[in-house]
Amino acid sequence: MQNFDDIRFYDDEEVNPALQQYVKHPMVKALLQFTFPDLEYDEIRTILADCYSIKDFQSKVIYYSVEKVLEKTSEGLSDRGFDKLDQDESYFYISNHRDILLDTSLLNYTLYNHDLVMTASAIGDNLVQKPFLAALAKLNRNFLVLRNQSPREMLKSSMRLSEYTRELLEDSRSIWMAQREGRTKDGNDVTQQGVLKMIGMAKGDLDLLDYLAKIKIVPVSISYEFDPTDMLKMPEVLAKRMQEEYKKSANEDFNSIMQGAMGQKGRIRLNAGDVITSEDLDYIREQNLSVNDQLQAVSKLIDKAIHKNYKLWPSNYIACDLLRNEERFTDKYTEKEKRQFDRRVSRRVDIKNPLALNSYLLMYANPVINKLGLNEG
Repeated sequence: MQNFDDIRFYDDEEVNPALQQYVKHPMVKALLQFTFPDLEYDEIRTILADCYSIKDFQSKVIYYSVEKVLEKTSEGLSDRGFDKLDQDESYFYISNHRDILLDTSLLNYTLYNHDLVMTASAIGDNLVQKPFLAALAKLNRNFLVLRNQSPREMLKSSMRLSEYTRELLEDSRSIWMAQREGRTKDGNDVTQQGVLKMIGMAKGDLDLLDYLAKIKIVPVSISYEFDPTDMLKMPEVLAKRMQEEYKKSANEDFNSIMQGAMGQKGRIRLNAGDVITSEDLDYIREQNLSVNDQLQAVSKLIDKAIHKNYKLWPSNYIACDLLRNEERFTDKYTEKEKRQFDRRVSRRVDIKNPLALNSYLLMYANPVINKLGLNEG
């Protein structure tokens, strides 16, 4: 993998030196003390000293970090569909994307619980500008997607990224990638065609659809009962709806990472869809479509799986009823749950501002609307 030094994660022999370098960093120290609150720091350092691979670090440290986050900020994580996957196979997981770090952390936590191959995961280089964040990313088997490039540079880096993912898969490593660049802010989870185009660049002599079948894509639906970063997403959502340019503040991504980790989430569900096989793609192949139209058709196939398997919570049904001024889903929630959601809305949004109220409700209602679309389409 010597050609990928600027985007790759750590080799195992680099893990222990990196841990020793950053063990005293205040943010790393805070993470470790959060993870092991009952241990003295010298005892924690002993655990780190015994980590000589990414698997060591993930299983001895990060697994318990995620467990602690779930314990303190959620009402539990459940999953469906992962028991259908082969423990000896690698897969290309493509999921909706709501939280910068938790989405992939929860997926790997779930894969570990099912004795499945954990993933190498894509992360934008804009999110790891701080050296300690870059180190933590590489320690968690994150590889970098280079942002803010010229069109020519972007094409070149996309090709290298695609080749890197192919090498990882050939080395029996599973991969996670979000269905789109950046998180979904409005709750409408849609796969960007460009993501699949980048993945397919390394197909070599294979037909595009044959390659996409070969890598065993698994659509994953990640559903949080409450999004702890919903209010942080609102300025960008409103700017987009008003067709205004939106510029991130200096620490916006870091604040989203912290709020996503420590904010209350309610219940969480990860649902794995069926592996997309060559047979699933045959109907696309038979239509003699252009490459772009093939990519669009595969994107819709992934969307359908994500929308179908998305776990809807009372918050989603309540938001949909409020948005449409209906009582269609009253059998899906209680009066107490509705009062609690009403309070949440009033604390976060100026309810006298129709655009703000509508935008906030859409964050929670869009997954219901998308699932209804499957039945009505």
